[in-house]
Amino acid sequence: MTKFKAKEKEKNLEHEQEEQAEELNHENQDNEQLDNKETADSNSAEEEHTEQTEDNEADILKVKEEEIEQFKKEQEELKNRLLRVQADYENYKRRTNEEKIKERKFRAQSLVEEILPVLDNFKRALDVKTESEEAGSLKKGMEMVYRQLTAALEKEGVKEIEAVGKPFDPHMHQAVMQVEHDEYDENTVVEVLQAGFTLNDRVVRPAMVKVSS
Repeated sequence: MTKFKAKEKEKNLEHEQEEQAEELNHENQDNEQLDNKETADSNSAEEEHTEQTEDNEADILKVKEEEIEQFKKEQEELKNRLLRVQADYENYKRRTNEEKIKERKFRAQSLVEEILPVLDNFKRALDVKTESEEAGSLKKGMEMVYRQLTAALEKEGVKEIEAVGKPFDPHMHQAVMQVEHDEYDENTVVEVLQAGFTLNDRVVRPAMVKVSS
């Protein structure tokens, strides 16, 4: 009886050991499955993080590209504005220089227009024939003044318009009479009734002339 109990006890012990071993095996399997799950979860989280990081980098790159494109557009607009401002400034300088040159060239026009009648009177007086010695001396003095006056006008750019023998030019001549003339072709100036003048190539007063018909 005692021997039977001992065997029974031994058998129960073996059975307990087997159960413990099986339980331990199950526990190891559960732990392994848990580890595999944690590893899978970790890999999945890592992959998700990587994808999110790549998406963020792509978004950042897109934003940077848009900023660069906007910067290029603004730079081009500034360049065009600068070119326009520069062109406007060059045009302004050119106009200013032209106005200054024009002002210098024609600043004496008003004075010349007032002096021309005086010049006409001098010329008429010099055309008068003198008979006495006293009148001849006076005439020589007037000729000297006349030459000085014309020389001063020439320095300012005043020139008498050439007319006799020249084709009639309505910009330079004012025809007051047409006459038949054997020495000149048709529409040619044959006589000057009043001298015309230019100031630096601008007509101050056209010549009053007779034209051949």
